[in-house]
Amino acid sequence: MTSAEAEQYRAAGWWSDVTLSDGVRRNATSSPDKAAYIDFTLDSAGRQFTWSEFDNAATNLAYGLRDLGVAPGDHVGLWHGDTATIHIALAAIERCGAAVVGLGSRVGVREAEHILSTTQPTLLVTDTGRRGLAADAAEKSLRVVALGADLTVDTQPRPESALSPAGPDDVFLINSTSGTTGMPKCVVHTQNRWHYFHLKAVANGGLTADDVFLPIIPTPYGFGIWTSHTTPIHLGATTVRIERFDPAATCAAIERHRATVLCCVSTQLAMILAHPASQDHDLSSLRVVFTGGEPLPYTQAARFEEITGVAILQFYGSNETGMLSATTLADTLDRRLRTAGRIVPEMQVRLFDGDRDVTESGRGQPACRGPALSLGYLGGTDHDKLFTKDGWMRMGDICELDADGYLTLTGRTSDFILRGGKNISAVQVEEAVATHPAVAVAAAVAMPDKVFGERVCVYVELKQAGTLDLPTLVEHLLAQGISKELLPERLVVLDELPRSSGGKVAKGQLRERIREEL
Repeated sequence: MTSAEAEQYRAAGWWSDVTLSDGVRRNATSSPDKAAYIDFTLDSAGRQFTWSEFDNAATNLAYGLRDLGVAPGDHVGLWHGDTATIHIALAAIERCGAAVVGLGSRVGVREAEHILSTTQPTLLVTDTGRRGLAADAAEKSLRVVALGADLTVDTQPRPESALSPAGPDDVFLINSTSGTTGMPKCVVHTQNRWHYFHLKAVANGGLTADDVFLPIIPTPYGFGIWTSHTTPIHLGATTVRIERFDPAATCAAIERHRATVLCCVSTQLAMILAHPASQDHDLSSLRVVFTGGEPLPYTQAARFEEITGVAILQFYGSNETGMLSATTLADTLDRRLRTAGRIVPEMQVRLFDGDRDVTESGRGQPACRGPALSLGYLGGTDHDKLFTKDGWMRMGDICELDADGYLTLTGRTSDFILRGGKNISAVQVEEAVATHPAVAVAAAVAMPDKVFGERVCVYVELKQAGTLDLPTLVEHLLAQGISKELLPERLVVLDELPRSSGGKVAKGQLRERIREEL
């Protein structure tokens, strides 16, 4: 990122000098009694903070952190459930001038150890329920404090003139890749890259301060940070949080709080569509669903739109690159559900085959430059893998671009099954299998084979009371006119597919599982 590019992004209005902390303070002044964050639970009303209470709590917690030695430029680990309090902690750490090291609520101890060792925070903030896990993951020299025990969340007014908050171009967050394969890498973020993403989301979805957001992605990840923190704060909107994703609780929360914007990865949306709760609750308040991260099962999604009247908007990008393409309310149903939208011009997307530019072919590995980019991996780790030789940031996928600039995800560079010399897209197999009425979620992986090298294995999670065997699935696919090369050769039914800490299907675990079984 050059200084000239930064000036260009500011001049275009994509970047701003208004920080998230500024936004919280503005909301506390203009709408002090409006609900900022609401914790949803099935058995109670849940705790909520008004914007005035949120602002005060962030300031008070910032002083508490400062008293524990947190200084501008420090890294502060944050391992907390997805409740209103995690957003207060994010704002408090920003007001200290420090950067958050975000650990997802579903992160395991081994992954947490790796992230903490890589980022070297001066303090680890957690909730009481994770205190023991945090102590196991932290080095002995790292102090662990629990909100609600060692630090209180106090909403009494207090001036913040003695604090030195971070600026919009400072590092405000270090989070990790979602960990679908191997150990995650740590990605460095400024606020402004997500401010740009926020502006695009507002324009694409017609978002306003009157919307009620229900994000069900873990907060520290890219999709989670803008849907639960950046956009609600910049808009001054109300956000409902569910500490752990559950389809029934999600549907109940939509109904109770009249949520208008649902934000989820495609796997979560497929689970909601497959659950009886989606039929049992009034979801008519929804008008927009933002989803991404994985291809979306078309048949189920179209049915959900038909039932609820909602518009499902997909986008394509990553924690590292931000948004490369996106659908909008103006797009047709087919465009919205079968593509990841039109390329965003200012992200300057090109397609590569290795280091060779193949943009004109319409098929390749995307790379980009633009205002949504992160600062890369902490310490420059794997710089040569993340960037092309001339400085374009790569995605790990293979995509196709049509004549109108709409992008379709074909698969990850590691997500093709090489059967007898033929590349078979796992994404296409999954989309075909998801058309069976008993299937909630499907994941296709390569299984080793002595004759063909690899064959197609599909793991599925079924809807409640659903049953399925391989002959029945193959018969269904043939009746649908599915190409024979996409037919699964092994079917494994699991109660629940493994998930990464970011909520996606952990296909690396499934590949390892099938190798061990065979």
